[in-house]
Amino acid sequence: MDKLLAMKMFTATVDAQGFSAAARKLGVATSSVTRLVDGLEAELGTTLLNRSTRQVTLTEAGARYYSRARDIFEALDEADASVADRGEEPVGVLRLCMPVEFGRRVIAPHLGHFLARYPALELDIDMSDRLDDLLDGRYDLSIRLGDPSPNDELVCRPLGRFERWLVAGPGYLAGRGNLQHPSQLLDHACLRFRYGQKARPWRLKRGPEGLELDVNGPLRSANADLLREAALADTGIALLADWLVREDVAAGRLQRVFSDWQASPGAANDSINALYLPNHRGSRRVQAFIGFCEELLS
Repeated sequence: MDKLLAMKMFTATVDAQGFSAAARKLGVATSSVTRLVDGLEAELGTTLLNRSTRQVTLTEAGARYYSRARDIFEALDEADASVADRGEEPVGVLRLCMPVEFGRRVIAPHLGHFLARYPALELDIDMSDRLDDLLDGRYDLSIRLGDPSPNDELVCRPLGRFERWLVAGPGYLAGRGNLQHPSQLLDHACLRFRYGQKARPWRLKRGPEGLELDVNGPLRSANADLLREAALADTGIALLADWLVREDVAAGRLQRVFSDWQASPGAANDSINALYLPNHRGSRRVQAFIGFCEELLS
């Protein structure tokens, strides 16, 4: 028995939820699929599938075997892609992770142009504000804002920079007098981004003068767009990335506060970085997307 083929028939049966459906998808006879799965169970000495007239379901052993079999086939696909990926053109699947709003607002509108440029490339994108670990091999490339990874096992490639702006809705600022110095922020409702379990102080600098303010307010969140929406609703003053609020400021929905000061949360920097493992240095897929980001962010 060809065990790899039998494993393929087994996983296809699970994915299609039946022998006949798997056979149609693979273009083979149903009897061939059944025979190979039966042979696999006999060789393993255990039942992988519960069979009924309506459907097939995984046994407990079958669920474990299916998970490992899928890992094997994904590893085989990656091995094939890793060879093709060293050719002249990027080929295969590029697995990416990037922050939610940055991905949605800055990257996503331009992905059509990228894919048209590289028709043999497929993107698999997760958008998350968590600092996902690349070391488990789940992603080929991660785009991150602010502090680069301190992990020496990762390659950090700077892609560009951004600014952070203090913004508030016109309704919030109306009737509160003129804001003349950032120290006045201590008396205002500040909408704070949460890093981990705590909010960082706001750090502002203008020339030689610098301030670090432990601001307070009615709202903090790990989602930047939620803070933006709250600022638009005149809830308070927020410290947000320029790419997130630039259109709102241009349209007058938000107003900048202390625009002649540089602002950041704590010691966070303003870099946009691509992170990847050293074994992806020669990857055409990774380098193609990095080049695309550099063009976009320039």
